[in-house]
Amino acid sequence: MLNPNSTNAEDLRIYQIIDANLDRAREGLRVIEDWARFGLGKEKYVEKIKNFRQILGKCHLEVYKQSRNHIEDKCKGLTHQEQIKRKTSEQIISSNSGRVQEALRVIEEFSRLHNHELSQIASEIRYEIYTLEVDLLCLSKRKKSEEILKENDLYVISDQKENLLETIEDILIAGVKIIQHRFKSGTDKDNLQEAIKIKNLCKRYNSLFIINDRVDIALASDADGIHLGQDDLDLKTARKLLGFSKIIGISANNEIDISNALKDGCDYLGIGPVFESATKKNKKPLGIKKIKTLTKDLNIPWFAIGGIKSNNISYLKSNGFKKVALVSQLMNSEDPKEEAIIILKELAHEN
Repeated sequence: MLNPNSTNAEDLRIYQIIDANLDRAREGLRVIEDWARFGLGKEKYVEKIKNFRQILGKCHLEVYKQSRNHIEDKCKGLTHQEQIKRKTSEQIISSNSGRVQEALRVIEEFSRLHNHELSQIASEIRYEIYTLEVDLLCLSKRKKSEEILKENDLYVISDQKENLLETIEDILIAGVKIIQHRFKSGTDKDNLQEAIKIKNLCKRYNSLFIINDRVDIALASDADGIHLGQDDLDLKTARKLLGFSKIIGISANNEIDISNALKDGCDYLGIGPVFESATKKNKKPLGIKKIKTLTKDLNIPWFAIGGIKSNNISYLKSNGFKKVALVSQLMNSEDPKEEAIIILKELAHEN
């Protein structure tokens, strides 16, 4: 039982350890709380982390604070080279979550005999932080994907072909930030290996990698998301399998499909075909007027698709179409890099 009047040297050393680690735990919690608040805007997580800080604050007894200088800390200010390597928000979240977990473990161990209640609280919060860290990392990843969808206007769909990786890399070098890949042939084993290679390329250029249709390959390759047609796996089931860190896009060409996609929580839409398309020969073009009607109230990113070429992009832009998806033109181009640069400039040009 805690003795506030203890002059026992060992007790005082333990109180000093608990004091230092209560400070560490609360500091680490504040870092991840502010990211949840300002970086992610997730009130539910802010409230949860704030509650942890308040609980630990109440447990930070005066006797612990008074023991703070019992023994001079000769390691004060000691740093490690790994600390300067934290370049991303994800690294900051992970390092501070780890800091909290470690501090709580120390508190749990050293308070067990002196303050059983504090030991129990430290244990309970520590296990909560394991899940919290994963949630915040997933939310951070998703937020980055959403920002790429929002900020980029060219979506390139790739098919299996010779020199596939070279073509995709040329397009990525040009500045394309969204690649969707479709599988038409080959074994699952070969398709997975291909997906992993494309994923690694996209990661190198800070671009999204989306798999068409195949949820299993999207999961196995750690793709950023999946695109589903109306005859593919339903969105709700895909979300259960993929989790909330991945983005899900839906192909739609009528009010009902769009309404259902929005209701089920899709992240973006592919709407078309706008014009006649070689890849969708059995689908009648919707045309400009119809797509304008379908999209006038949309508040998520949507990409016009179907028969879009570099020579009709200015026409689409003049009609208010800001985002487009290209299938064959870039993938079959003799100079995909240069052509991608031209198209990106055209999309960025204000009419």
